[in-house]
Amino acid sequence: MKKLIPLSLVVCLLFSCVGKNESKKNPTEDLLVSGLSGKQLAEIHCARCHAFVPPSYLSKTMWEADVLPAMGNRLGIYNGNKQPDSIFGPPPNKAVVQNANIFPEEPLLAKADWIKLIDYYVANAPDSIGTPVHDKKIKIGLKSFEYKEALYNNRPPLTSLVKILPENRGVIFGDGKTRNNILTYLTPDLKLDHSVMLDGSPIDYHEKSDTLFLTTMGRNLFPNDLSHGMVRKLTPNKEEKKATNQRVIIPNLQRPVAMAYGDLDNDGLEDIVACEYGDLTGKLVWYKNEGNDSYTANTLNNNPGAITAIIKDNNDDGLNDIFVLMAQGNEGIFYYENQGNGTFREKRLLSFLPLYGSLYMEMADFNDDGFDDIVYVCGDNADKTPILKDYHGVYIFLNDGKLNFDQAYFYQQNGAYKAMPRDYDLDGDLDIAAISYFPDYLNYPEESFVYLENKGDLTFDAFSFPEATNGRWIVMDAEDMDDDGDIDLALGSFVSFLAKGDTTGLSKRWLTESPSVIILENTTK
Repeated sequence: MKKLIPLSLVVCLLFSCVGKNESKKNPTEDLLVSGLSGKQLAEIHCARCHAFVPPSYLSKTMWEADVLPAMGNRLGIYNGNKQPDSIFGPPPNKAVVQNANIFPEEPLLAKADWIKLIDYYVANAPDSIGTPVHDKKIKIGLKSFEYKEALYNNRPPLTSLVKILPENRGVIFGDGKTRNNILTYLTPDLKLDHSVMLDGSPIDYHEKSDTLFLTTMGRNLFPNDLSHGMVRKLTPNKEEKKATNQRVIIPNLQRPVAMAYGDLDNDGLEDIVACEYGDLTGKLVWYKNEGNDSYTANTLNNNPGAITAIIKDNNDDGLNDIFVLMAQGNEGIFYYENQGNGTFREKRLLSFLPLYGSLYMEMADFNDDGFDDIVYVCGDNADKTPILKDYHGVYIFLNDGKLNFDQAYFYQQNGAYKAMPRDYDLDGDLDIAAISYFPDYLNYPEESFVYLENKGDLTFDAFSFPEATNGRWIVMDAEDMDDDGDIDLALGSFVSFLAKGDTTGLSKRWLTESPSVIILENTTK
């Protein structure tokens, strides 16, 4: 079983800890030649934020051409005499990143030491990294699901949100084209009902009674540090197929990617936790509901990368706590224990390498001991190391009841993006539906979607369906769509660029043929 690497090996080469709250060191002191070895220098400078990572994790070319130059920028070492504007992003982004002091103006170590550090990695890294091989073949055919395509699409699809509306009310999906952000409502038989134009890409849809809370990221879905996101509160008008009483209740969110709703201070009002992922900067914030559509921001974590939040009362003290998955540099799962009076105590539960590309988590009891376990998904390959990685996939960590989590299961799935545990076949245990945005297109294209059927004792059989390669799946929802008592699935496709390394022709086909949304209708009942 593949084991996760402990915190002592967490890579910081991609993400220096010279951050927004750290003062710049004296360049004269830093430029003194240390006399240390390349390995010692790597250990010391990585320890600025995490720890040393062995050269064996990446190939020589990847270290030399991509990762080490990025590390150099974080240490004030540039390919030239000054900071290149390219590291800050577009002009509107520049001021935000400069204010965070991520890239020092002066070097933090001597040139001779930097060369030794580079030489150490290049000399000890492998020439190449092998392609992961599945232990067991994925079986084609889902005996309890029927494949259906939406009859209306926004091609090429940039599906940023998909949501099954329960009680046989259809499906909605959001499209994230920069100048054409659309929220589309489909009927239960997947025909167009109506569409709503937006001024930002929709990423979260939350219903409460007859009120809708819609979160948009901004026009740009891709990594940036701008605060163009917002939460709108509105009332859908079913007869006129439009929304009324629209108002922005939380403006200026910094590239939000996920939201969670719940009463965090026991005042009877629903508060909001925003994963403001950002890019080089970002934050995790809970917004206190003051009533009358007024919210007050309370920062929980002032770092980028918050990507999933779960609100639940973990310790049965009557106060809702928060579980959060952080991606980017300091990847891990954090527990924010509610202390009352609007304060939270942070505890790190699990740590992951930045190379893992953390993307999603859910909590569910897999061994029926009364304690929620963690399903963790990693597989983001849209970074400086876009190679297939044998540690990408779906993990289950069992909870001992005291928030100590041990890995009990791992399914290797290249580029895994999301996994949703449910009892899909109604046999009393939890199965898992998982999608991949960066599968092995050449050898295992069917791993774009994998259904892990629980066979007991944390063993699973893997299945896919023949049409799994019809789209490039990035979002997924699980809900009883047709109100028949079993859980259906909706998958959304995002085709913005050709998949790196795809020689199968799938990418080009997706541009003109990929559906925006498909449904896997559960036929168990």
